Formats: sequence, C-alpha cells, structure tokens
Amino acid sequence: MLPLDKVALPFEKELRAERLRLIETLESLSDEEFDSGPTLCAGWAPRDVLGHVIGTDYLGGYLEHGPGLDAANQALVDRTRRLSRDRLMEWARQWAARPSVTSRLGALIMFGDVSVHHQDVLRGLGRERAVPDAVGRAVFREGAQLSLWLNQRVLRHRLVPTDGGRPFALPGAGKAEARGTREALGMWLAGRDAVAGELEFA
Repeated sequence: MLPLDKVALPFEKELRAERLRLIETLESLSDEEFDSGPTLCAGWAPRDVLGHVIGTDYLGGYLEHGPGLDAANQALVDRTRRLSRDRLMEWARQWAARPSVTSRLGALIMFGDVSVHHQDVLRGLGRERAVPDAVGRAVFREGAQLSLWLNQRVLRHRLVPTDGGRPFALPGAGKAEARGTREALGMWLAGRDAVAGELEFA
C-alpha cells in the first residue's frame, strides 16, 4: 500500500492549483493593496485573508480556541499580521506546494474555501478574472454549505446557474428564485451581499 504522501487524493490537484492562483493574485498587488486593501471579508485586508487560509492547514490553531471559529480565525490572522510580506508570501508558497494531510483529506471543502476567499480578494479590489469552471462549481458548493448556518438563503431559494449546471433546490426550499453565475450565486449564498446586484430574483 502506497504511503499517503504518494497518493493523489480527490480534488487535491484542484486545491493546489487554486492556491497557486491566489498567490499569483497576491503577488500582483502593491504593498498598500496587500496590507490594507479592501476585501469582501469585513475588516480583513488581502494579507489577512491569506493568513486565514494558511491557518486552515493547522487544526491545532482551531482546537486551542474551542468551538468559536471567529475567535480562532481572528487569532490566526493576528499572528500573521506580525510577519513581513516577504515572509508571509514565502510561507504561502510552502502552503500551496505542500498542503497538510488534513487539507488533502478534506480537499473538496478546502478547495471551496480557498476559491471563495480568492474571490473575496479580487472582488474587494475591483478586479476580475476568468473563473475556471471547477472554481465556479467549488464556490457554488461552498456557498450552499455555508448558507445552511449563515443565512439559510439556500433553504429559501431555487438556484438557477446561468453558466452551466442544473437548477438546484433543497427539498422543501421556498419558491423564490435566484439566477446568476455559479460564482456569483455561491458568493451571495456565502453572505457576500455586495454580489446581490449581479443576480436576478423572482
């Protein structure tokens, strides 16, 4: 039996690719944008978003804060704020090249998380990219999952992607309808209200 580090796990390739794309975006930013530019994560600059997604590789950082995810997230962000940009980006490149075992095992979820946060950075700075099809699907999945406990939008709407894929509705979902790209729908479901203007509601 091959050791785990020699096995390609489901969605691991996609996770690594999106992490590398996030790094490319961050490397393109000016120092001011990197350190204090807006994102769709309230109160977080792009460097803070990076600190958060790096932190998801380290379960110990969450366990020490108990069930409070917000407190754990902020503690991890505060820790990385003390690092220089060069040091943080060096860490990010290692994080992209060598995901932790837990992230590899949960690559489907982690792929969705980093995809949403990449869009948080791009959209916050008013930048656009051609969203890869796999990323659009990942953002949609992540948004639907987050919506179950964030805002229940997924329970009240029939979701109609306009860029491929079938309409989606959970059993018992309300009759309201939201139409848009999978990326925009997913970001809206994940609580990014700034995206609502791109959607059509009926």
